[in-house]
Amino acid sequence: MSDPSAEIQNLLDIERLEVDLFRGIGSGGETEIRIFGGHVIAQALMAAYLTVPDRTCHSLHAYFIRPGDPKIPVIYEVDRARDGGSFTTRRVIAIQHGKQILNLSASFHEPEEGWEYQHKMPNVPAPDGLPSMAELRAKDAEKLDPKQAKFFARPRPIEVREVNPQNMLEPAPMDDENCMWFRMPAAEGHDAKLQHCYLAYASDMNLLGSSLRPHGLSWLKGGVVPASLDHAMWFHAPIHFDQWHLYAMDAPFTGGGRGFNRGKIFDQNGKLVASVAQEGLVRRYKPAEERK
Repeated sequence: MSDPSAEIQNLLDIERLEVDLFRGIGSGGETEIRIFGGHVIAQALMAAYLTVPDRTCHSLHAYFIRPGDPKIPVIYEVDRARDGGSFTTRRVIAIQHGKQILNLSASFHEPEEGWEYQHKMPNVPAPDGLPSMAELRAKDAEKLDPKQAKFFARPRPIEVREVNPQNMLEPAPMDDENCMWFRMPAAEGHDAKLQHCYLAYASDMNLLGSSLRPHGLSWLKGGVVPASLDHAMWFHAPIHFDQWHLYAMDAPFTGGGRGFNRGKIFDQNGKLVASVAQEGLVRRYKPAEERK
């Protein structure tokens, strides 16, 4: 069995085709059905990083335009929008089948000193006393058919421990505010650009689920079509993703077939290292006969 963490490292080993043109693999990582949103964000960020040798990303903004096809590679076209005195800007277009599947803008910054302030980390149980997502999913998988169980309980590249997990098979309405600890032990010793890409990949995990929780919905139960529409991320401090980080999420609004989700990422010492915002599709599922 392949190491899921190695799969993430492999998908970030993108190939340079031309000066500002790159190719990344479409398979591997979080899902086999369509390309996981964090997968294409991480690859697009890596493509941008390969044109910015001396600065680190402080923010990115992405739109998911079409579902990604995991059966073929993804082409990334980087536009060197600006190389300024202290900020560098890149635009990245991800392409499959001749069409855009994602647009991403990223800004890179020279290190600067300045005033510092942050919100406190929520007071939640430490990760060591919580069951892992793998353990919880292994129990739920026993209630699924073999094919669905294999996909649901497959090994994942990011270790996750939820503070107040949702019952994916029989979800009940619950608070949109939710927290999880996550890490990738294989990230130890890797440079800043890889740490950013790993965290960007992981930042798409569970976030849209915040919009589903108040309504007693889950993608596994069915009845809802969830999909990420856009994703924004800000990096505030150095990342060491081999260590535990707390992802504190909420969803202040759901309506019009969309849900708005926010996340704050703290290291285990309570330092706010990144912030995330995402709007997702939360559409009622209609059987094929009703869509005719």
